[in-house]
Amino acid sequence: MPGALQRPAVVSRLSELIGHTPLLELAATDTGSRLLLKLEMFNPTGTAKIRMARAMVDAAEAAGELRAGGRIIESTSGNTGLGLSVIAAERGYTFTAVVDHHAAPDKLRGMRALGTELVYVVDDGTEELATAAREELAENMARGQDNTVFTEQHNNPANGVGYYPVAHELNEALDGRIDILIGAVGTGGALCGTGRELSRLIPGFTVIGVEPEGSIAFGGPAHDYHQSGTGTPEGAEIGALVDFDLIDEGVKVGDIEAFATCRAVARTGLLIGGSAGGVVHEALTRLADLPPGTTMVALINDGGEKYMDTVFNDDWMSERDLLSPAAEREIDELLTKLRRNRWTTC
Repeated sequence: MPGALQRPAVVSRLSELIGHTPLLELAATDTGSRLLLKLEMFNPTGTAKIRMARAMVDAAEAAGELRAGGRIIESTSGNTGLGLSVIAAERGYTFTAVVDHHAAPDKLRGMRALGTELVYVVDDGTEELATAAREELAENMARGQDNTVFTEQHNNPANGVGYYPVAHELNEALDGRIDILIGAVGTGGALCGTGRELSRLIPGFTVIGVEPEGSIAFGGPAHDYHQSGTGTPEGAEIGALVDFDLIDEGVKVGDIEAFATCRAVARTGLLIGGSAGGVVHEALTRLADLPPGTTMVALINDGGEKYMDTVFNDDWMSERDLLSPAAEREIDELLTKLRRNRWTTC
């Protein structure tokens, strides 16, 4: 994909700004290994998921399932919904997002501001993650309705296809020098879609999937977790896009560690989302033990601006026993050491 990193000087639709996201070297070792962050928050809506939102709508249109004046329905924790909100607005569709109160409030407010109809699967104020109930309601709402499509992100092949350009962007930017690709596993689209296409372009890299403790894709035990937009909660089916043959290693990171990492990374000047905190935590803790000269790329699927009411709110964190100054200090110290190496090895 020649020219994948080139962006038009002037565009006529917001969706034309999707992609071409930058890489940031967050940390490095004195042996020349480095951690690069693929900053997907530079997409419109501040998230990677607008990539697959567009791809799913493209696929529905190509199949004749969605025509002028049609309606899109999706179950979402927020980021997919934000992406679909933009695509629907641009193309004149109605979009209904089936949500729960586990989603970050800023994501829900953002969807509503973009003209989306929000339907709560439960409206009693509980923060319980209700993925299975959301999916069932969304499917029922679309069943039998003309010119209406349930995009079903967890099982829609177009989800993974939407991330193929990420692989081309990485390959072009790094000239094929990628040893490890690490990312969050929710629907599986971002990590597995990127990894599958990247495997066509370069050989021999390792894929590491990260899910929250409490999620079941890489085994139990199951319990509640607060990292939104990622993982597979108890009672939900593992998405068809989670390719266990592609993922070389699956790991779990707890909410405390993920959120402490978000807060520590923020003090370097970068705001990242909750699930990205889990990915960066895992990447940082293993960076020093990697073979010399290793390049590890972490997919950072959204920024931290949507989490001011949660991850970056001391009261919210304390009420849920998630605030850990000790964990933050540990990540601060690790980052300080690795960022010092970053400057001395440049």
